Amino acid sequence: MEFTTEGLAALSKAIAIVGTGFASAWAEKVIGTAAVGAMVENESIFGKALVLTVLPETIVIFGLVVAILI
Repeated sequence: MEFTTEGLAALSKAIAIVGTGFASAWAEKVIGTAAVGAMVENESIFGKALVLTVLPETIVIFGLVVAILI
């Protein structure tokens, strides 16, 4: 079985996107759960909790940039 350069590049791009997608989903789940628990105690931290929940999405952007650079 021969591996072509184009095939390995496509596989590398897929791994970069999928890996960062899973990492972002896991981080968002953990932070979202903690944010909801904290908002039950104190409703005034909604803005901070929202920002912290959206922050892991930047991980996917980094993966997209790496895939484009490959």
